[in-house]
Amino acid sequence: MNLQKLFFPLVVAGGLLHAESSVGLDINNDDLELLASVNLNVLTDYEGGTAYFLNAGYLHTAGDDLASFGISGQNTVQGIEGLTLGLGINIVMTDNLIGLPLVAKAAYRLPFYAIPTTSLGVSYAFSPKVLTFLDGENYKEFKVEGDMEVISKFHVFTGYRNIKTDYEDYHETFNNSFYGGMKLSF
Repeated sequence: MNLQKLFFPLVVAGGLLHAESSVGLDINNDDLELLASVNLNVLTDYEGGTAYFLNAGYLHTAGDDLASFGISGQNTVQGIEGLTLGLGINIVMTDNLIGLPLVAKAAYRLPFYAIPTTSLGVSYAFSPKVLTFLDGENYKEFKVEGDMEVISKFHVFTGYRNIKTDYEDYHETFNNSFYGGMKLSF
């Protein structure tokens, strides 16, 4: 896990150098999660309709730690103002599992104009047996989140996550919790 502990700070430091990136932190009584996202379109001067992101995360729980790294693309849906859909792939690593889950995301910016920008998001990641290594049989992650930009470029959010892993002899709920946090975009 030493490489994982070094990798996340490097991604965050790299993200700080570029516009339209974000860093975030969420917590509850038992867990701490660090998040970073870098907009690859800014790095490559790509101005097409799809936005591409490099994502990294580190989840510290009471029982184990989980590091993730991935790439995703997202685009607004024509005809449904405020709806964004995304697809991607991650690599997730724990002490007993390495998985390559495919990720699907949706976010909807609520049409409230009298309050700050508010959105609801949901994501699902799944790694079948063929994309799960070491002791793992599969990996499943579900997240639902509400986000509000309270000050320009500063967001607060709350959500729920459920992460399950299956092994050859048993099933484990890696994390099942509500959380709250903040994110800075720049």
